[in-house]
Amino acid sequence: MLQHHLYGRGEVALTDSQRKTLEIITRFASALSGLGVILIITTFCVSRHFRNPMHRLIFINAFYNAFDVICTGMSVSGYTWGNSSALCQFQGFLNQMFPIADVAWTLAMAVNVFLIVFRNFELQSLKNLEWKYAVVITFVTFIPAFVFLFVNTEEKGPLYGSVTLWCAIAPNWVLLRIVAYYVPIWTMILITMILYIAVGVEIVRRRRAFASITSDAIPLDDTINSNRYSASFQAADHTRIIPRSPSSKKVASCRSSTAGGRGGSRSISTSTTHPLTTPTIITKRSSLSFRQYVLMPLFFFLALLSVWVAPSTNRVATFMNPSFKSYPLLLAVGASGSLRGFWNGLVFLTLGMKSRKRSKIGMGTGGTEGTDGARSMRNVRGESLSDGTQV
Repeated sequence: MLQHHLYGRGEVALTDSQRKTLEIITRFASALSGLGVILIITTFCVSRHFRNPMHRLIFINAFYNAFDVICTGMSVSGYTWGNSSALCQFQGFLNQMFPIADVAWTLAMAVNVFLIVFRNFELQSLKNLEWKYAVVITFVTFIPAFVFLFVNTEEKGPLYGSVTLWCAIAPNWVLLRIVAYYVPIWTMILITMILYIAVGVEIVRRRRAFASITSDAIPLDDTINSNRYSASFQAADHTRIIPRSPSSKKVASCRSSTAGGRGGSRSISTSTTHPLTTPTIITKRSSLSFRQYVLMPLFFFLALLSVWVAPSTNRVATFMNPSFKSYPLLLAVGASGSLRGFWNGLVFLTLGMKSRKRSKIGMGTGGTEGTDGARSMRNVRGESLSDGTQV
């Protein structure tokens, strides 16, 4: 009976049938993720409805997910060629870079939601952030993954090696794997969670303040007080000053004097004041589409959590107890770790189609929603943050 052994900490033995089952599960899940990536890219290119700022971040992340699919699709092939083989080292590089990048893009979506709700960011401002996100995420994930290719010691062997499922940071380097892999991932997840909690609290507060808004729209400005014009409204360019039509007030004064009965004289003088102009401040309260700008990123985050629970549990258990091994948990890690692109595609398409259906209903009833997404989020220049095609 052929068995595969991990060297060092977390040594695991698999039978031929177990290894084959693991390979089938990871590759089937990877195929689903590949389908999700194709759906995201195709839908974004074909439909103008799927082009708001959140959709664009998901579209960019789909290319990172494509490399992740290549990595998980290799399955056990990497280490069967040997830990020092080029295939295993390439798989380890992909496994180090692109799963972290996926989490980073989820954090970028949370940052966008935070900036929209708390900083009134507009369409062009969000567009300007996209290339910055891409540069930072690429370099921050690429540099350590590339450097690790050259780490190899006589005592522990190459840094990238077999972890039963595929090649990644080898069990002999388990402390480094936790520090360089799981710590960044869960730090970003925690930051994302904090941002969504802050946004959720603010949304609840604003929806209570405006009970008359539609079920999908969330106001960005919670007051219409003209005293705020010089502060937040002026900064966000959400006001116009329209002078009232000039009005003239005529004041008549009469003076009369009587001298000797009928010989008196009467004098009437009229004076006209200068025209009075009173500015009227008209505010346009912007709002955002709850489904596209809050619910969609939030579901991405929840899918992200489901992906990382099993691998993190397995890694912590192995670190605490080097002899720990669980084949069912290993299957869960293989399945969940290979489904990142699938969950992204499912959320992207499902919520996007619901939002599109809602916008069509809004058109049919004469609502304010446009053909390419809810127009509930706009600034005074007519830019629509739910439609990435309008500038």
